[in-house]
Amino acid sequence: MKWYALQHKPTQGDRAVENLQNQRIDCFYPKVQVEKIRAGKRVSKLEPLFPGYLFVHLSEKDPAWAKLRSTRGVLRIVSFCNKPAFIADDIIQVIKDSLRQVEERGGIKSGEKVDIDDGPFKGLNAVFQSYDGDERAIVLITFMQKHQAIAVPLTNIKR
Repeated sequence: MKWYALQHKPTQGDRAVENLQNQRIDCFYPKVQVEKIRAGKRVSKLEPLFPGYLFVHLSEKDPAWAKLRSTRGVLRIVSFCNKPAFIADDIIQVIKDSLRQVEERGGIKSGEKVDIDDGPFKGLNAVFQSYDGDERAIVLITFMQKHQAIAVPLTNIKR
């Protein structure tokens, strides 16, 4: 059994996964919570990590291969030299682990206490203020008996 990539039709990733699961094919369609600003408001939306692609777990001799191309929502099997390209199990596991970490770290609310676990402020307690772009956060630390606002990478803080 190996993981293979499928390209799905535009905006039909969920439909493809549903139809593949109805055929008892193991699927992995990684999604992440993304915050965007729309009409001046911060909106949170679940979006695919790899837009246009999903992964299936099959053996090379599985009879389900014949059904993949005709499954609703599926566009094609990603292949090279007419051979389906497989993805190593450890790569899929790293993606799954990373998604789990994002879920654990994501969704921090303003005023929530966090710990800084890496970087020059490692070991300090802080209070989360706001997000500063996609990769940084503004936190308040107590330094020299004053509250200081600093920007730190999101990967350096944890609840």
